[in-house]
Amino acid sequence: MKKLHLLSFLFIAALTFVSCKESKKEEIEKTIEEKGYLVDTDNTSINWIAYKTTSKTPVKGTFTTFTIENQLKATNALEALNQLKFKIPISSLTTNDTIRDGKLIKHFFGSMVNTNEITGILHLGNNNSGTAKITMNGITQQLQITYQINDNLFNIEAIMDLEDWKAQAAIEALNVVCFDLHKGVDGISKTWSEVKIEISAALKYE
Repeated sequence: MKKLHLLSFLFIAALTFVSCKESKKEEIEKTIEEKGYLVDTDNTSINWIAYKTTSKTPVKGTFTTFTIENQLKATNALEALNQLKFKIPISSLTTNDTIRDGKLIKHFFGSMVNTNEITGILHLGNNNSGTAKITMNGITQQLQITYQINDNLFNIEAIMDLEDWKAQAAIEALNVVCFDLHKGVDGISKTWSEVKIEISAALKYE
């Protein structure tokens, strides 16, 4: 009987040892599998350049806040941004001029349909080009983009024509309240529909 108890104890101890060993192995493998690239939102900037006057004077601005809906760890930098869904609240717009910011938010974006935020999804190819599916003014359109990857820095550029999002009324509303400010030396007031987009996304590996 004692031998039977001893054998049972040894059998249980062996099972426990193997189980613990397998558990630790699985934890190590899981940790390794979970490492990957992520967008470092704290070190990512979304900048834009709009234009006024017939001589195309640039007006620079940025969105200070954005959120990512579906971020997952990726095996490489390209995968970290491909298919990424994002939201940009209009309230985070800044040009370092509070009066101008107020006009843009109230008269430009305020003239659009359901545009408290801009939403989109990135589709990146392997040839440094792709598209961003942007929803603004109640309209979804494809924006052609180019990108460059330098170490852990991902740079995206695009030229957006606001007319593709039927934003003519918003442009006109802004030009009315900025009529004199958008005059050039020729005395003509003009607000361009073209906007340059520049995004610098830092990546982290963890």
